Amino acid sequence: MNMKTRFQLKETIVTIISDAPYIEVARQAIVEHRRQLEQYITFDPFFRVTMEPYPLPEDGPEIVKRLVLAGNAVGTGPMAAVAGTIAELAVEAALDKGAKHVIVDNGGDIALFTDRSVLVGIYAGESAVKNLAFRVDAQESMGICTSSGKIGHSISFGNVDAATVVSKSASLADAAATSLGNAVLDDSKKGVKKAFDVIDGVDGIEGALIIKGDHIGLWGKLPEMVKAPVNPDFITRP
Repeated sequence: MNMKTRFQLKETIVTIISDAPYIEVARQAIVEHRRQLEQYITFDPFFRVTMEPYPLPEDGPEIVKRLVLAGNAVGTGPMAAVAGTIAELAVEAALDKGAKHVIVDNGGDIALFTDRSVLVGIYAGESAVKNLAFRVDAQESMGICTSSGKIGHSISFGNVDAATVVSKSASLADAAATSLGNAVLDDSKKGVKKAFDVIDGVDGIEGALIIKGDHIGLWGKLPEMVKAPVNPDFITRP
């Protein structure tokens, strides 16, 4: 039977949905990978604050390597991918132990593998765009992550209600959402369209969506979009 647990460890606030034994597996993975990341930051505090690409440490822990690869792919610092990467590693840990349906929502950056169709709502604050969701089909592994210049505590240099990126890798989706959100600098449709240039050609990004006021910009291949009341269990929001 699927269960839902909300779990907080310092800045990491996650919702985990899976069968009971796998929730604990995912939780333990979050604890361990955060410990490894904190240990690495103690060794190199610059890793935590840089907003530029970072050299890949060959002997670094897995979480650090994924953060670096994701950030470097889209030109951000490694910590731009931290929420999605933690969610991704937690899902993988549960799958390795036999989970068939697991969702980890880390503050709106979502990693999932599902054995059933689920709706993932897109939250864009006070934007005119409401009740928009992606339908994710069964047997899909996916990362869906969102950045914003208006909502949430994460740093964004853009002016967008929501910049959402879809990838098989939640780590890459998180970094790319940050980069995409940073690129929306004006209110025009032309400005929204031009912002997609920052992710164009990046291997592994499947699709992206920008919400700015009442305007929606689409890029690449996205899951089916539907109008549906946003389910608080499955919301990607900054």
